[in-house]
Amino acid sequence: MLAQKPEEIPQLFVDAWNARRADHIAALFEENADFINVVGIWWENRNDIFKAHDYGLKVIFKDSKLLLGKIKLKPLGYDHAIVHARMRLSGQTEQGTIAGLRQNLFIFVVRRHGDQWLCVSVQNTDIVAGAETNIRDENGKLRPADYRGKWRN
Repeated sequence: MLAQKPEEIPQLFVDAWNARRADHIAALFEENADFINVVGIWWENRNDIFKAHDYGLKVIFKDSKLLLGKIKLKPLGYDHAIVHARMRLSGQTEQGTIAGLRQNLFIFVVRRHGDQWLCVSVQNTDIVAGAETNIRDENGKLRPADYRGKWRN
């Protein structure tokens, strides 16, 4: 369950998620690590990361499945790296209804600790197909927007 290479972190995260093991997810993080979820909620230590995922995996994501896609490793020297990972999430529920498929991009900032790698910081971002940005409307609701067609020559 310990990552011996930085690029193993995303698969270990997915395996722990699909096994509903928030303790295994938390074990991938340093004590004072950060995790920012898709709506900007920021957990600032391993225990809070555990509690948030423990709740989520029992309630919101209890029937979900996370699938790992493309991984890109960017070493930042001998003992630090950034790992980008695309993922797909299915089976999320809201008030008993199963939501549609979500695509995400995770950014794992990791550090070597002896013969293992741990997360220093992680950010999870939803991928919105066909969108370039978000716009907040007059009612305060965010909606995806695409300007590319308007600015192309």
